Amino acid sequence: MKGNFAAIALIALGAIALAVNLDLFELDLVGLIKKWWPLVLILLGVGLFFTPDDQSKKR
Repeated sequence: MKGNFAAIALIALGAIALAVNLDLFELDLVGLIKKWWPLVLILLGVGLFFTPDDQSKKR
């Protein structure tokens, strides 16, 4: 799950960057980061919550 999330996130970021470079839409990245940075903390917490720990893999 952890590897899949990273792969999907990289694909999405690459697609967004390509769309901005091709002038398909305009993106104010600094404004988005200023407004939505707490969402990163929430997503990290959810990811850690659902990631199995080493003890459950050994059993």
